[in-house]
Amino acid sequence: YFYGTFPEDFMWGVSSSAYQIEGGWDADGKGPSIWDNFTHVPGNINNELIGNDGTGDVACDSYHRVEEDVEMLKSLKVSHYRFSISWSRVLPDGTTRYINEKGLNYYERLIDALLAANIMPQVTLYHWDLPQALQDVGGWENDTTIQRFKEYAEVLFQTLGDKVKFWITLNEPYNTAYLGYGAGTAAPGVSVRPGRAPYAVGHNLLKAHAEVWHLYNETYRAGQGGLISITINSDWAEPRNPHSQEDIGAARRFLQFLLGWFAHPIFKNSDYNEVMKRRIRERSLAQGLSKSRLPEFTESEKQRIKGTYDYFGLNHYTTVLTYNINYSKGVMSYDSDRGVATVTDRSWLNSGSLWLKVTPFGFRKILRWIKEEYNNPPIYVTENGVSERRAFEFNDTWRIHYYRIYINEALKATVLDGVNLRGYTAWTLMDNLEWAAGYEEKFGLYHVNFSDPALPQRPKASYYSQIINCNGFPDP
Repeated sequence: YFYGTFPEDFMWGVSSSAYQIEGGWDADGKGPSIWDNFTHVPGNINNELIGNDGTGDVACDSYHRVEEDVEMLKSLKVSHYRFSISWSRVLPDGTTRYINEKGLNYYERLIDALLAANIMPQVTLYHWDLPQALQDVGGWENDTTIQRFKEYAEVLFQTLGDKVKFWITLNEPYNTAYLGYGAGTAAPGVSVRPGRAPYAVGHNLLKAHAEVWHLYNETYRAGQGGLISITINSDWAEPRNPHSQEDIGAARRFLQFLLGWFAHPIFKNSDYNEVMKRRIRERSLAQGLSKSRLPEFTESEKQRIKGTYDYFGLNHYTTVLTYNINYSKGVMSYDSDRGVATVTDRSWLNSGSLWLKVTPFGFRKILRWIKEEYNNPPIYVTENGVSERRAFEFNDTWRIHYYRIYINEALKATVLDGVNLRGYTAWTLMDNLEWAAGYEEKFGLYHVNFSDPALPQRPKASYYSQIINCNGFPDP
């Protein structure tokens, strides 16, 4: 255990996303999003798990509760609140043909209330909820969505940019590309071309991010003076057997196919990493194709994407153990291209999510890896937290334990390893719709009673505001 404090101007925040908390899914002229559609179509989701209320139709009803949300944030003592804007609430059909002023007004009221409480808004432009109208013409597989995203961003820079100084273009592009268009386990639920669609989508997401970054940089930065970048999610990967070269190679591949897929073109050398390029090309040629299934950037696209960041946004929760797995030559999918299987150590503590084991050591390691791999960029952790599935207990000792040991590893990375960590954001403000897992998995620092129509909220012990107060862990 390491005693010490974070730099003086360190940012402490908490995060949320529009579809998970807002509700008001068709209120005041909002258009449907792919997540509205995904949760409304019977059979799209494991209904036994979610029950009949597994939609974001009402969720935490944040659309009608600006004041209550800000009161919770004030009592946590955070300096920042990261939230996302629902594209289809502002532009119901995804285009600027019609701007929904009532939707825009909700975000203006929220931002004004945050600033009045001395809490800086951190705004995510896209947290997975594409307008359904754009999905109807191909969604992120259609490269016209790049231009639509740029136009949407411009509306927000024009209307909110004087008050917002911290922007995130895309949240977790990996999950949009792989879960949305490969595995099909998240909206829009597409899984027909798992060896091509995720790469086409990832390609367009990278270009869309770059266009919005340049728009801000060239047109709005001078007058508004904010920061803008992307948030990338990644687990840490350890070889299952640290003495096996195969397992060590699998861990490296895991990181390059997950974090490196989107980080490499932006933060390193303007193109996909060699590990991905080589693996996908070799498998594509062995399948009788004339070229790789991974799209190629033109030289001008490479230059357009390279360096489009002001910081490295990281979402991190857990660690996996990796080993090599060989798929048969004919299988075309992201998983078979990667060729990595993952397991967890039985001694690691569980959480309320099958995929999330409590593994704090991986947090320090991934922060150090980003420092070394991408030339020590400023890093903001934009999500980190733990879930549970039990009935409400005020004294949530397992969450206190998680935050204490994870944030302590982040402190070690900052003080001992020289990682340029500028801020930390806990996931999440309150229990909400955990996407396809419904309302069973609870990540909130506040409990929400979803069985009561009034949706009452109660704070959990969680200890986070104490860490904020002390700016870390001063030696007692």
